[in-house]
Amino acid sequence: MALNRENFDVIQAFADVLSVITIAICFLLKVPQILMLLKLKHARGINIIGLLMELFSYTVMFSYNFRSGYALLTYMEYPIILIQELVLIVIVVIYKGYVNIYTFVLAQAYFMTAAFFLTGIIPREMLTFLVPLCTPIGASSKVVQLFEIIRLKNADSVSLLTWFISSFTNFTRIVTIFLDSADLSLLLNFAVNTALSTSIMFSAYYFKEIYKPKVD
Repeated sequence: MALNRENFDVIQAFADVLSVITIAICFLLKVPQILMLLKLKHARGINIIGLLMELFSYTVMFSYNFRSGYALLTYMEYPIILIQELVLIVIVVIYKGYVNIYTFVLAQAYFMTAAFFLTGIIPREMLTFLVPLCTPIGASSKVVQLFEIIRLKNADSVSLLTWFISSFTNFTRIVTIFLDSADLSLLLNFAVNTALSTSIMFSAYYFKEIYKPKVD
């Protein structure tokens, strides 16, 4: 029994270290993409619908983990990513010329809904219902972004580093969640997102290389 306990402590320590690494990397997740857009002064190749779908998925997953009382280290990257995602959406909205009264109404509706999720005004059962939807919605957001790159045959404004980080952190979360709670809904979500983030990274790299200016 002592051996089992010792093994459990080692595994838990490994999961905690991996969680800290994941959280630390997530501080940079969207930063390369944000900096690239600010440098290029346009958002061509970035799909706003995909970003909004990502925002929904991140918000629900953060709220679900928070309300479920899971260990903070297993989901702390969500509030970090949410802040970056909101900044990225604001930049894309500005560069694409989508700033209007409807934008402000939608923003207010989002923040009110997020507050209701976190404070318990919306029952936890609703989050339990929404969590399985995050897998197809999160996957769809990446499929939309992938199609945007392929449709335009342009990935100039897409950051390879951002999608590499996304792929890596999604994979590490598969490991930490399996060791901590083995929540099947969360495991499926991260597995699908790992595969799609990797696909976007390689697609963006492909189009960047094809259309890279030739140097004589």
